[in-house]
Amino acid sequence: MSVSLISVEGITKRYPQRGGGAVTIFENLWLRIEKGEFVCIVGHSGCGKTTVLNILAGLDRPDEGVVIVDGKEADGPALDRAVVFQHHALLPWLTVLGNVAYAVAAKHRSWTRAAVREHALRFIRLVGLDGAESKRPAELSGGMKQRVGIARALAIEPKTLLMDEPFSALDALARGTLQDEVRRICVTTRQTVLMITHDVDEAIYLADRIVLMTKGPNARIAEIVTNTLPRDRDRNSMHRMREYYPLRNHLMDFLLGGSAAACDAVPDGPRQRRAAAS
Repeated sequence: MSVSLISVEGITKRYPQRGGGAVTIFENLWLRIEKGEFVCIVGHSGCGKTTVLNILAGLDRPDEGVVIVDGKEADGPALDRAVVFQHHALLPWLTVLGNVAYAVAAKHRSWTRAAVREHALRFIRLVGLDGAESKRPAELSGGMKQRVGIARALAIEPKTLLMDEPFSALDALARGTLQDEVRRICVTTRQTVLMITHDVDEAIYLADRIVLMTKGPNARIAEIVTNTLPRDRDRNSMHRMREYYPLRNHLMDFLLGGSAAACDAVPDGPRQRRAAAS
């Protein structure tokens, strides 16, 4: 029996309300993520998707339940989990190389400066930024800044990459290009990824499994859908696959009004579904 790299076990998050009491954002979430798996969480704004990611990153704590990462409780940030935020969060006074090298040096404190530089450059090349090593963030496009953020996260070689809508601020062309890069890197390296997204087509293209969360407050995982499209799927031919439209329609039906019904149908936990053509 395989042991999950990440095990989310019954987590609940509440926030205090003005005037007393608390609102439950989500409750009793259970999720397992295997090594090398790409999982997307999809749901409406306010269901707590980003809070779930922050708890996995160790940036927040659940009020109930626990998160286990590689056999240990996640009780704070750690270099085995890297986060790519919606906005790049680069250090503006450092170059591309400086931003990536800063993260590498933080993990490998005994490495020489030359070793840190060579390692950082390898991941800068991996995201297609050869020749931009000496540029500062102000000199980069939005897509290039996100590439630096991804290179910085990958350069520490984390066990898990956590991504919070990393492409949402980009134009359609840059978003598609960066999705292709991330998919290529993750398929090649078997990087374990949890990504938050509002974009159904993005989830279908990138994910092995898609987690559907109901509307908040009191959000829950209603369903976990296995993506049955071939792992070597291509963006330009994906829509011709017979599994594509049944899967997409199912996800859209959920987001456009089926979330409450889906949750009511599974009062004891999320339903596992294997997407298939009808």
